[in-house]
Amino acid sequence: MISLDGRVAIVTGGSRGIGLATVESLAASGANVIIVSRSNNASFAALAKRLSEEFNVGIDTIFGDVGDPSTATSAVQFAFKKYKRLDVLVNNAGILDDALIGMISEESIDNTLNTNVKGVINFTQAAARLMERSGGGSIINVASIIGRYGNRGQVVYGASKAAVIGATLSSSKELAGKNIRVNAVAPGYIATDMIKNIDPAIDAIRRASIGMGRVGLPQDVANANLFLASDLSSYITGQTIGVDGAMLV
Repeated sequence: MISLDGRVAIVTGGSRGIGLATVESLAASGANVIIVSRSNNASFAALAKRLSEEFNVGIDTIFGDVGDPSTATSAVQFAFKKYKRLDVLVNNAGILDDALIGMISEESIDNTLNTNVKGVINFTQAAARLMERSGGGSIINVASIIGRYGNRGQVVYGASKAAVIGATLSSSKELAGKNIRVNAVAPGYIATDMIKNIDPAIDAIRRASIGMGRVGLPQDVANANLFLASDLSSYITGQTIGVDGAMLV
């Protein structure tokens, strides 16, 4: 229903969860996808090969830490060398490390902000240059409902995702004149590895807070990402779209 034939996308944190669902959705719509991940193993290589064969598009992998500017540079340079263009960037890579005030370590602060905030800025800077040469594009930042409303025990994570929303707003204004749209999605409680080890009592409370009565799926977020990547959202920028099933935090 949505065609992205011939377009080129970079998805960070694309080896599992929301990132993988997004890669599959973009590829199914005809986009060539460059997956950025810290993973560098045989199973990931096999995944890329399977997706390429299944959707008949280019699926390539770049390994590295998104908090390191050289990873963003490598991914964008690869896109230029192979395709001479970049149309879509999905800044999905993120980490969650819950801790109550007074129990937050310096390492947790550094790691979370490095991945969740610095990674977004690194890739936005690198991608915008090639997108401009390509005539424009769409940057999609994966934030969180916690970045909008906060939550007990998630001061650092909430701060990082609020920063992602702020970066979205500022960069959308700066890049609009170059025909580069910048939007964010703010997922709620999604069935990914991030919630696997949550205390059962807390899990029950969070599930009960969802108005639609079910936990979100990675595909729910991927669908929003696909919309923002497509021409259907060609006049939408600087927005944060909640994908939370009417969750109350």
